[in-house]
Amino acid sequence: MSALGDGLEGVLDGRGPELLQAIGETGYMLAVSLACAVLLGLPLGMIVYLTGRTGIAPNRVAWAIANLYISVVRSFPFLLLVVFLVPVTRLVYGTTFGTPAASFSLCVVAVAIYGRLVEQILREVDPGIPRVARTMGATLPQTVTRILFPEALPGLVYALTSATISLISYSTVLGVVGGGGVGAFAMRYGYAEYNHGLMYFTILVIIVIVLLIQAGGQRLSERLDHR
Repeated sequence: MSALGDGLEGVLDGRGPELLQAIGETGYMLAVSLACAVLLGLPLGMIVYLTGRTGIAPNRVAWAIANLYISVVRSFPFLLLVVFLVPVTRLVYGTTFGTPAASFSLCVVAVAIYGRLVEQILREVDPGIPRVARTMGATLPQTVTRILFPEALPGLVYALTSATISLISYSTVLGVVGGGGVGAFAMRYGYAEYNHGLMYFTILVIIVIVLLIQAGGQRLSERLDHR
């Protein structure tokens, strides 16, 4: 164990505290963006599904607005989107640097990514189920909360897991614009200082985090699936 500790210390080159801080910054960005995904992306995906031509509450205007937001944001290369949102970020946070400010762009993307995934998951639900509920007198909120949501919950959890992994990848880009995080740590102390061992170790840390999230999300999704 001592040899392993010495070897790890040699790879980290005294940058252990900075790595822990970077992991914390990435965690902060993920927590904020995932909250946005659930609070805004979930309803947005519901709107696209419900108001579409084959939905149970067709509304062309609502569908067009929600679908346009998702399509436009998802079509942007992420780094260009970050630059595009600089004026809005400065207006909201008063600065474009720092982890909180960087989280804004990640939130915008998180809402679009999860919104589209929610729509796709809901489309996998038998369309006859919500229609039967409506014909039996269930209101639209009742159909969504008591029929659609419970039926699609395992898929929604798995979709959130996939979105989380995508957002980890996006968060590494935010280091370029002063957002901090694991990506910025790898570039600053690994690549820029020609410390390839440290850079590869940081990549390994990211891979381990992704694998843990994937395993946890898949396990939770399976436990929620009672079919």
